[in-house]
Amino acid sequence: MFDPNWDEGCKGCSFFADNFVGSLVHLGARDTSFAVISRAPLSKIEAFKRRMGWGFPWLSSFGNDFNYDFQVTLDPERPGYEYNYTNAEALLKAGKIWFPKGELPGLSVFFRDGDNIFHTYSSYQRGTDLFLNTYNFLDLTPLGRQEENEKMFDWLRHHDRYPA
Repeated sequence: MFDPNWDEGCKGCSFFADNFVGSLVHLGARDTSFAVISRAPLSKIEAFKRRMGWGFPWLSSFGNDFNYDFQVTLDPERPGYEYNYTNAEALLKAGKIWFPKGELPGLSVFFRDGDNIFHTYSSYQRGTDLFLNTYNFLDLTPLGRQEENEKMFDWLRHHDRYPA
């Protein structure tokens, strides 16, 4: 969602955050917590979080392998060069990802039982559409998502960058 070299979060991931932010208040009632993890330093994350008006927990994995371990940061020089349970080089050649290195969307779920933590679920790319309420609304309209002649997120802006 936020590479250490960027000045702001990814617009597609920000779209994802705009869609889940209203649901988070209900998770605690079901003994469930939520956090976003990005590789950017915490100071960059906090500044962008303030700009966007978000209150969800957002942690930094700067300097560790978390995002690589769960295949949302790609680097062909590192072991485990996979995305969406597939070799990333094969996805790149097939045109299913657009760059060989960097940040890509993903969602992982964990379960904690005492001191044990289990990775129970991950979803990537279009597998996260279920969580995009805006898409659920657009899918009901006559025009739908209107993605036929453009890349998936070309139309998106950070919510503070749309015309008033």
